[in-house]
Amino acid sequence: MSVPATSNQMAGLSNHGKGLLIALAAVLLISFDALLVRLAVAPHWDIVFWRGWLICLTLGIWMLISGQRLHLPPARQDRWLIAAAVVMLSGNTTLFVLSIAHTAAANTVVILAAAPFFAAIFSWLFLREPVRLRTWIAIAVAMSGVLVVFGGGLQGGTIWGDGFAFALAICVGGQLTILRRFPTLPRLPLVCISGALAGLIALPFATPLSLSMQTYVVVAVMGIAQMPLATLMLAVATRYLPSPEVSLFLLLETVLGPLWVWWILSEQVPELTFYGGVLILLTVATHAWFALREERMP
Repeated sequence: MSVPATSNQMAGLSNHGKGLLIALAAVLLISFDALLVRLAVAPHWDIVFWRGWLICLTLGIWMLISGQRLHLPPARQDRWLIAAAVVMLSGNTTLFVLSIAHTAAANTVVILAAAPFFAAIFSWLFLREPVRLRTWIAIAVAMSGVLVVFGGGLQGGTIWGDGFAFALAICVGGQLTILRRFPTLPRLPLVCISGALAGLIALPFATPLSLSMQTYVVVAVMGIAQMPLATLMLAVATRYLPSPEVSLFLLLETVLGPLWVWWILSEQVPELTFYGGVLILLTVATHAWFALREERMP
C-alpha cells in the first residue's frame, strides 16, 4: 500500500513542478511585451492593428486545429456579459500599447499590477462575493501606490499614458470578474474575437501597409508567437496550480518588463514610479501569499 501512495505523491509533485515551469515560461514571454512595443518603432495605432489581427489569425488557426469552439450561455443577459468581456479583452491589447506610447514602460506595468484588486472590487459589487478585511487593506495600500505613480506622471507629463494604464487595469479586473462567473466558458475564442475587435478599432487611425521591415518583424513576433503562446501556457498552468500561485508569477512582469526596456533601450524608471511600484508589488505579493496559504490549509 505504501508504494502506490508514494507514486501518487510523486505524480502530484511532478504535476506541480510542471505547472511552475509552464507559468514561469509564460510570464517570461509576457514580460517582453513592453520592450517589443518600443522596438516596433511605429505609430501606436499601427501596432494595435497588426497585434490584434495577428493574435486573431493565430488563435483562429489553433481553434481550427484543436476543434475548440465558443459556446455561448443561453440567457441573453449572460451573452451581453460575454460581449462586455470581449470588449474588455480588446481593451487589454489597445490600452497597453497606448499606455506604453505615452508613458514610461515601468509606469504601465506598475499600475497594471493593481488589476487583481479591481477584480476583487467588481466581484464584491456584481457577484456579491465577500471581500476579506486584508483584501480591503491591500486595495487601499495598492491604490496609494498608484497615486504615487500618477504623481510622477503629473510632474513628467505622462498623465495620459498613466491614465491609459489605469483604464487597462480596470478592463483586466472587469473581464476577470466576468470570466470567473463562467468558469467552463472556453477562453481562446474570446481572446481571438477580441483581437479582431482591437484591429477594427485601430483601422480608422492606422496606416498598416506603410511600415518598416523592422516593425513588421516585431509585430509578427508579438502577434504570432509571443502573446498567443503566453496565453495558451497561462491557461494550461491553471490546470496544475491554484490561481493565487499563478498570480505570484504574474508579479514578475512588474519587475522584468521595465528591466528589459532599461537593459536594451536604457529607459530609466522614474523615481516616484520606483517607490509606488515597490509599494504595489509588496502589497500584491503579500496578499497573494496569504491567499495561497489559506488555499493550502486543510
